[in-house]
Amino acid sequence: MSRVSPKAVSVGVVRTETVRLDLSPGGYVLDNGERLSDIVVAYETYGTRSPQDDNVVFVCHALSGNAHAAGEHQPPDPDEPKAWWDAMIGPGKGIDTDHYFVVCANILGGCKGTTGPSSINPSTGKPYGSQFPDLSVGDIVGVHRQLLLQLGIRRLAAAVGGSFGGMQVLEWAIRFPEMLDRCIVIASSAGLTAQALAFDIVGRKAITFDPDWQGGDYYATGRKPIKGLSLARKVGHITYLSREMMAAKFGREKWTVEDQTAGTGRGDVESRVNKFQVQTYLEYQSEKFTRRFDANSYLKITRAMDEYDVAGRYGSLESAFARVQCKVLVVAVSSDWLFPPEQSTELANAMLRVGKPVSSCLLNAPHGHDAFLVDVQYLSDVIHAFLPWVGAGAEGGAPGLVTASGPVPSGERPEFEIITRMVKPGSRILDLGCGNGALLTRLAREKQAQGVGVDIDIANVIDVIEKGHDIFQTDIDGGLAMIPDGTYDYAILSETLQVVKKPRFVLGEMLRVAREGIVSFPNFANWRHRLNLGVTGRMPRNKALPYEWFNTPNIHLFTYRDFVELCRMDGIEIREAVYLTEDGVGRSLVNVGAVNLGANAVLVRIARAGKA
Repeated sequence: MSRVSPKAVSVGVVRTETVRLDLSPGGYVLDNGERLSDIVVAYETYGTRSPQDDNVVFVCHALSGNAHAAGEHQPPDPDEPKAWWDAMIGPGKGIDTDHYFVVCANILGGCKGTTGPSSINPSTGKPYGSQFPDLSVGDIVGVHRQLLLQLGIRRLAAAVGGSFGGMQVLEWAIRFPEMLDRCIVIASSAGLTAQALAFDIVGRKAITFDPDWQGGDYYATGRKPIKGLSLARKVGHITYLSREMMAAKFGREKWTVEDQTAGTGRGDVESRVNKFQVQTYLEYQSEKFTRRFDANSYLKITRAMDEYDVAGRYGSLESAFARVQCKVLVVAVSSDWLFPPEQSTELANAMLRVGKPVSSCLLNAPHGHDAFLVDVQYLSDVIHAFLPWVGAGAEGGAPGLVTASGPVPSGERPEFEIITRMVKPGSRILDLGCGNGALLTRLAREKQAQGVGVDIDIANVIDVIEKGHDIFQTDIDGGLAMIPDGTYDYAILSETLQVVKKPRFVLGEMLRVAREGIVSFPNFANWRHRLNLGVTGRMPRNKALPYEWFNTPNIHLFTYRDFVELCRMDGIEIREAVYLTEDGVGRSLVNVGAVNLGANAVLVRIARAGKA
């Protein structure tokens, strides 16, 4: 169930504003050395700016977006009837305008109010056209920074963006780290794949091969490269949807339409033509796009996107991300093949390797790349959880949330107290299978530990982020390759070893990335389990093993003695063991040394044998 308000409403009527940047006499110097003597920027704002100026969220739009991210215009623009992220921005929504002051600006090179190829060149009095310079993502971000400074905004609570907007957010974090508290990068990357580059190249060729493009100087001719831009949009739009979504929406279904364009010259209907529904959809989308977008802007923006290469510019992602000073959230979309999830994983892993506070999650959504615009339920939740709570709700955290400084949630597992005793103050913690983050919260409060969680469940990911901790959404069985050796003091695996597919591998990874491991697990050799199995002939079911055999997540049922033998085989030293019991018989057995018979569960602190 979504955490954002079910009564969320629009921000209402909004207006696009413009501002002329205060440039030096030499103009704005682009990354390639060229200059623009005059720059106008179109932007919109939503919500109320706090007196402390601590609640500003800057939203970066994607390739075909603009400043109109939320609300509605009056009268509405017939070519731009809807705000592109109205589902995300507004009262009670993912970016809650009851608490945040949101700014969204059209990018440099665009065609919706910010200076671009269709704007008037002050030196000629005519549209720039072919004279408009090539751009970089850094140029776009630099102009937006200048806009914010002129608005009196010197620090951002967060920068947020998806797709090409996510690239801009990365550039913000690298180029102007002193201005950001947090950044959210959604369905994006530090550089396009060869496949994505290929689609952009074909799209640009479609425009420049259109005779009506006229070298880019078509504004006063009465002809525009509509056919080329239309084809470019069709090619691009194919990449925005997943194969599954296209099959579900269109399949091989056809529309029957009247064809009045045949060669009779009489204008009458010559035939009835069957068109695939997907063809009709692409024609509709491209026709809508050509009414509102400029072909030269498409060329300049896609070229800037293609040329963006963080690793190439800085030598490696790690070198670039060493500059980052803010908390980072990286969000991937499961069905995205334009910006595939592994690219988001690459970003998050690189930031983790250089010690940055980063969280990463994967949204299971069928819509493909466009999911961050249309399938926003869990995305709204995770963004809402990650944004800093500012303004009127700042003290003590968001209403109803348990923060790292707040009270320990009720219903904690009994081993948490033992684990807390084992952990030294100020330790670095990796909590594998961290659940809702209750243990991370307790260790942060009582031991001032710095913790990172790992879990596969998106609901747990949201809970942990909401509590103020960093987390990676990943399968523990896949390994911890993103974490360098010896990064943590303790890796904790609480009531999880029995549910992983490769327990031996997971234990090895724990002791690679951490100095010590703390592991708890149910003991299948407990006397009650043996008695139940011996008398009834059925698998035991109790507090330690509360599932039926057919629905249990426990895929490895083992005993404490089994665990000891595995440690001996793999050179693992058990430095401390605590035996948990539920009854007097179990306690008596443990007291006389029959721990494998008496313990319901066991908690051990382990390390590599001989390791200091």
